[in-house]
Parts: sequence; C-alpha cells; structure tokens
Amino acid sequence: MASTSKPAASTTAIKKYYFYVLLCADQTLYGGFTDNLQRRLATHNAGKGAKYTRVRSRRPLQLIYHETFTDKSSALKAEYAFKHQSRAAKLKYLSAHDVKI
Repeated sequence: MASTSKPAASTTAIKKYYFYVLLCADQTLYGGFTDNLQRRLATHNAGKGAKYTRVRSRRPLQLIYHETFTDKSSALKAEYAFKHQSRAAKLKYLSAHDVKI
C-alpha cells in the first residue's frame, strides 16, 4: 500500500535584517545593521559593539528607530544612506518617521 500523506509544511522562518538608529548618551546618533536587535543593542551597551559606541561617554545607548527587511542588501543600503547624511538630514529623516528626540 502506498502512503498518501501530505508533505510537512515548511517551518523555515524568513530571515529578518534590521537597519537601526541608536541615540547615544552624548546625544549623537549611530546607525547600524543587524539580524538581531536585542543582541546588538546589548553588545553596544556592553562596550563591545562598533568602535564609535565603545566610547564610554556615548553609553548607555537607546534604540530609537528600526526598519525591518527580508534581504540583507536592502538593510545595508538603508544603513549606508543614513550614515552618509548630515545630522540635520538624519533628524529630518527620523522626524518623518515619527521619532521624537
């Protein structure tokens, strides 16, 4: 007898990537990319993240904005675009996304 069972549904979760913005204790902004927001924020606050956020006077850092992407390339492009703006342009971008600083 042949089995007529249906194949199991795929349980593979779609990978998510994030572009995020941190507000540093010195009121500067840091933009980054990750696939795990909570872990990355903890790494930054532990002084083991990016060189920019390792400076003690910039901690603690606060996550103030993030965008979710399903592909790494789009998240990296968002990070690149943000990092290459002036502070005024970054603030305007955040304001347009309802982020109050």
